Amino acid sequence: MKRRDFLKTAGGTAAAAGAVAAGAGTAAAQSIDYGGWFDDVDNYDGTTVDATGQSEVTIGVGTEGNGGNFAFDPPAVQIDPGTTVIWEWTGEGGQHNVVAESGGDFESELTATAGFTFEHTFEESGIVTYYCQPHRSLGMKAAVVVGDVGGGDGGGGGGGGGEAAATKSLHELGVPIQAHWVGSATVLSILVTLVYTFYILKYGESPNTGNTGGRD
Repeated sequence: MKRRDFLKTAGGTAAAAGAVAAGAGTAAAQSIDYGGWFDDVDNYDGTTVDATGQSEVTIGVGTEGNGGNFAFDPPAVQIDPGTTVIWEWTGEGGQHNVVAESGGDFESELTATAGFTFEHTFEESGIVTYYCQPHRSLGMKAAVVVGDVGGGDGGGGGGGGGEAAATKSLHELGVPIQAHWVGSATVLSILVTLVYTFYILKYGESPNTGNTGGRD
């Protein structure tokens, strides 16, 4: 193979490997362990909507799901600390409310009025789960992820906290192991390609690669 052709091929391989690595990173960022909270929620498809960077986020109350209009939409959303979430009632599915289960402390009034809103500003990082009291048994549940939950429970005590986070398993940090290994393999592939490219550029082509004495 001529040097020029090799460089074209190597460049394409590195770009493709980079794209695969980027895709694996996106999947990992969206994979959050809710500890079975969504097991009976049929409008949750396993993804968490990324709403970071926004100052306000709206969630529908009484949207279609769980056998009627008994759902929050989106059921799982990730925001930055300091973001205000506004729940807006559709007026469908009877009376609904929003009640914190864990990670937060809020409760709206119970109403069926279309256009009614309730809001809460999330200041602390963590996973906040909540539900509709009359329809919890039907699966009308949801969650708000505040900040980067990969760092543990937030706050805390100096050097020991960093060491503890470093010893957590990938699953505990919310990173799918399969995506982790895909990312590692693609990074290794890029490194091998770059090293081989450097070798060819520095030492030239071998006698068996079609050296034509400087001619293409």
